[in-house]
Amino acid sequence: MRSSYLFTSESVAEGHPDKVCDRISDEIVDLVYREAVKSKVDPWSVRIACETLATTNRVVIAGEVRLPPSLLKKDKDGNDVINPSKFKSAARKAIRDIGYEQDGFHWKTAKIDVLLHSQSADIAQGVDNAADKQGDEGAGDQGIMFGYACRETSELMPAPLYYSHRILALLADARKKGEGDAGKLGPDAKSQVTVRYVDGKPADVASIVLSTQHLDESWDSKKVRQVVEPYIREALHDIKIADDCVWYINPTGKFVIGGPDGDAGLTGRKIIVDTYGGAAPHGGGAFSGKDTTKVDRSAAYAARYLAKNVVAAGFADRCTIQLSYAIGVAQPLSVYVDLHGTGKVSEDAVEEAVRKVMDLSPSGIRRHLDLNKPIYAKTAAYGHFGRKAGRDGSFAWERLDLVKALKDALKN
Repeated sequence: MRSSYLFTSESVAEGHPDKVCDRISDEIVDLVYREAVKSKVDPWSVRIACETLATTNRVVIAGEVRLPPSLLKKDKDGNDVINPSKFKSAARKAIRDIGYEQDGFHWKTAKIDVLLHSQSADIAQGVDNAADKQGDEGAGDQGIMFGYACRETSELMPAPLYYSHRILALLADARKKGEGDAGKLGPDAKSQVTVRYVDGKPADVASIVLSTQHLDESWDSKKVRQVVEPYIREALHDIKIADDCVWYINPTGKFVIGGPDGDAGLTGRKIIVDTYGGAAPHGGGAFSGKDTTKVDRSAAYAARYLAKNVVAAGFADRCTIQLSYAIGVAQPLSVYVDLHGTGKVSEDAVEEAVRKVMDLSPSGIRRHLDLNKPIYAKTAAYGHFGRKAGRDGSFAWERLDLVKALKDALKN
């Protein structure tokens, strides 16, 4: 391991075109879970894989679903078909909450197409029938998922990404509250923070990049910096900003046209922003728009949960966990742990322990973290990890309630 180096991560705001799509897709997931409860449909039976495309005043929602009756209607032949009205309403509410009321993208006037259809019978068979054979549902797909934790921040997240998220979250909060000139910022923004590491630990911030949309066309880069710098300094209050730190605030100048009107957005294109900012491996699967039979989502949450508890238990300063799955097979094919040379115990022992303390089948993960509920829209911006676990069950994978169980497992 290198002891002294620079490392950079970026984040994007909730109004970034891709994040608008992630938000809409996760609002659809939440909608289906809520309607299942209202219709007295078992939430365990919910299936959804929802993709969203957004461009100038246009949103397209597509994918595969298994829907409760309240989201269906009868066609002229008496057959059940998807009723698009509630899906369109969920999308408009998301766009309005993000803050888009611009000529090129407006929550009220954007045309929304709903192209959802029933889940593939072949995929359903792989998940549902596996439950009959194994006593547990099979994974919704094959793939590899990674979880990571480290001691660089209070939330056990890599420092560059942690601070990049904080900058944008503070600016979004100020924008929505209408705090002075921050109320004239637009929803679209990107941040990037470079952290200097000394002896393997974050020492200071070496460079800061922020590009943010603004609604006042007279603003230039200098004016934008005057508005945003106090919020940036607040976000970085617990890490030193280097005396020679280089600042790039709206380096191209004016940024008025933003969001899907400026660039098309798609669900699932910000997977590094969503996870660890490049500080850890990624299996390649996106999260947003998927129910938790899809191990892209649920197993990545489980891997983070386990890695965070391993670090919190004092077994290592850094921990990466990989899980792998085959479609229709319940238990993971492999569990791999890397403590990056910081371990106080062996990786083999941790691999055995994590299997003991948590059932890593999709059903086991969903039960343990109580994932069958509408908690996903709030994950769509500022990262799926490093957040506070909520009373509503959101971000349950950030809890530290496995520390004792891991310690007991390693004693035996």
